Amino acid sequence: MQAVDWYAANGKMPRFYVPTALNEGHSVTLPEGVARHVTRVLRLGAGAPLVVFDGHGSEAGVRLAEVSRKQATVSVEAVWAGRFESPLQVHLGQAISKGDRMDYAIQKAVELGVAAITPLYTRRGDVRLKGEREAKKLAHWQAVAASACEQSGRATLPPVHPPLSLDEWLLQRDEPLRLMLHPATESGLQAERSPAAAALLIGPEGGLAPDDIEAARAAQFTPLTLGPRVLRTETAPVVALTLLQHLWGDI
Repeated sequence: MQAVDWYAANGKMPRFYVPTALNEGHSVTLPEGVARHVTRVLRLGAGAPLVVFDGHGSEAGVRLAEVSRKQATVSVEAVWAGRFESPLQVHLGQAISKGDRMDYAIQKAVELGVAAITPLYTRRGDVRLKGEREAKKLAHWQAVAASACEQSGRATLPPVHPPLSLDEWLLQRDEPLRLMLHPATESGLQAERSPAAAALLIGPEGGLAPDDIEAARAAQFTPLTLGPRVLRTETAPVVALTLLQHLWGDI
């Protein structure tokens, strides 16, 4: 059974990230948070259909088999390959911002098909995370990405990498297309090339410092403007990724 057949037979149903192997005919114990949502929030019982995905590109139609106060088990009835990954692999380097701005940037980037995200420490950035605080933030951001995959229909979970300094991230880049948002330029996207992968650099509130801009230029990043208006750091990736997906992806 394929995805269209499963949905046709069962109608609209909840969809969850379950990081485990999905094999037809096998049983899977749902993670605690998913089980709690299924049984206590949605109040679903044995026999209810669900869709789950493993984060590595596989999706499955499952049915609740056993439900108790402590756990929920599903039986895997059909497995298929996820269908909604973009042909353009974009690695987003996003300057870390305060509050829920970073959550918003990650959520929307995942919805727009980003392949990977690295939070960045930049010279003008005013957020610095260390030790346990950084680990908790990273786990939270990955959960935001997983939730965005559940909502958007993606079966591959983009990794949110541990935060890096901008200089460290630049050293790792080998994408054929490398872009940095920089309002003090008149350069826009050109549609002649059709890259398989791209790196996109978004600075903090207030923009990238001159030293950051020069470091990015030295790493072969091309300055890019998104028009005459200055966008917030969490809005910029939404606009830039939409344009990239329109030119070379699947929008």
